Amino acid sequence: MPRVHPIKVVEKGSIAEELDVQPGDVLLKINGSPVEDVLEYRFLINDDYIEVLIRKASGEEWLLEIQKEPHEDLGLEFETGLMDRGKSCTNKCIFCFIDQLPKGMRKSLYFKDDDSRLSFLQGNYISLTNLEKADIERIIKYRISPLNVSVHTTHPGLRASMLGNPKAGEALGAMRTFLEKGLVINCQIVLCPGINDGENLERTLKDLYNMGQGIRSIGVVPVGITKHRKGLYPIRPFGGEDAVRVVGTVEKWQKTFQKEYESRVVYAADELYLKAGLPVPEAEAYQDFPQLENGIGMMALFQQQFDRQFEKTAWERQRPGSVSMATGVAAGNFVRVLVRRIKEAARDIKVHVHPVVNEFFGDTIDVSGLVTGGDLIRQLRGKELGDRLLVPENMLKSGEEVFLDDVTVTTVRESLGVEVEVCPVDGGDFLQKIIREDLK
Repeated sequence: MPRVHPIKVVEKGSIAEELDVQPGDVLLKINGSPVEDVLEYRFLINDDYIEVLIRKASGEEWLLEIQKEPHEDLGLEFETGLMDRGKSCTNKCIFCFIDQLPKGMRKSLYFKDDDSRLSFLQGNYISLTNLEKADIERIIKYRISPLNVSVHTTHPGLRASMLGNPKAGEALGAMRTFLEKGLVINCQIVLCPGINDGENLERTLKDLYNMGQGIRSIGVVPVGITKHRKGLYPIRPFGGEDAVRVVGTVEKWQKTFQKEYESRVVYAADELYLKAGLPVPEAEAYQDFPQLENGIGMMALFQQQFDRQFEKTAWERQRPGSVSMATGVAAGNFVRVLVRRIKEAARDIKVHVHPVVNEFFGDTIDVSGLVTGGDLIRQLRGKELGDRLLVPENMLKSGEEVFLDDVTVTTVRESLGVEVEVCPVDGGDFLQKIIREDLK
C-alpha cells in the first residue's frame, strides 16, 4: 500500500502556505509517484516544476501545480523527520556509548540508529552494515553526499570484531562503490587504546588515503568510557601518552594528505590535544571545519570567534557586572584564559568559571556536552555565581531547555537561585553574553 504522509507544520511565508496547505493535510504523491521517505521527497521536489497531490482534512484532493526555483523547499514538515521509521543499529560495538548509559533515562537516548537517511539529514555516522543492495542503489540515485561513515578500522577482521557484526568487514565495500560513483565521504575513527590505534591506525589512514579525494575528511576521536560500563568488553580510557602518539600519527598523515590532495583531510579531536597536554591548533589548521560536529576544531573556531568580537568591543563603555560560566572539565583552562582577557580589558566585570566534574557518567567523561543538570546543581550550590549563570547550549537537548538527565533549566534556576542563560557555542556570542553587549 502506498505511503501517505500527514503534514505537521507549514512554514510561514513558504510555497505551501501560499497555496493554502494546512497542518493536518496529507501528502499523497509528487509528480504522480507515492513518496517512500524523506530521501525520495527531497529528490522529487528538486525540479523547477512539480505536481503535488494533497488530501485535505475534508477528504477533497488538490493537485497543486508548482513553478519554483530548483532545490527550493516547499516548507512542509511531517510527523516524523524521516517520513518513515528509523533503522536501528544491528551491531554490538565494543565501544558503544549507549550501552554505557545508566538506567532510567528517557527512552529516546537508548535508540541506536544506523540509518543512511539520518546521515544525510543530521550528519549522523553510519556503519554501512545495515545497507541492502536497494539502499546502496538509492543512495547513488539520489546522490546522498557527503555520506558520513563510521570506519574505525579498515582491517576486515578487526572491524567485524569491534562492531560485533560478521558483515562489518565486507560492508566497507559499499564505501568504495560510493566513491567510484563520485560521492563524497566523511569518516569517523573511534580509537580504543591497544585495539585500533598504533599500527592499526596507520593502516587505516593509509587505506583511506589510497581511496582518493572522495574521502573529504577523517575525524579521529578517543573512545568515551563511563562509570556505568559493566559487563562489557574491557576498554581502558585514553591516557596522556596514548594521546601524544595519536596526535603525532595524525599530524604525520596530515602532511601526506596535504602534499597529495592539498588538504589535511585527517584531524584529531580537541580532546586528544588536551589529554596530550598539547596546544590545540589554530583555526586555519582545520580549513573549512569538516569535522566540527565530531568536536574537532571546536575550540579553535571558538577562539577565532572570540578574538574577532574582542577586537570590535568598545571596552571603555562596559558596565560593571558579575557573571559565572559552567563548562566541562576538559575546557576549563581554555575558558579561564579567555575570561582573563575580559577581566584585563574591563576590570569592573567579574567572571567566575566553574568546570563541572561529571559525576553522572564518571569523571573520565569531561566534555561540556555531557554535563547534566543534576551535577550542575550539586556542584554549584553555594558557589559564587554572580547575577547570572551561563550554560553552553550543547549541554541541552536540541531545541529544548532540558539536560541529559531531564533536569530543566528552570529547575537549575530555582535550585541555585540565579538567573540561568543559555549561551550559544560561539566565541563571539560568549563574549557578548558576559558583557551583556547584546542587551544594549
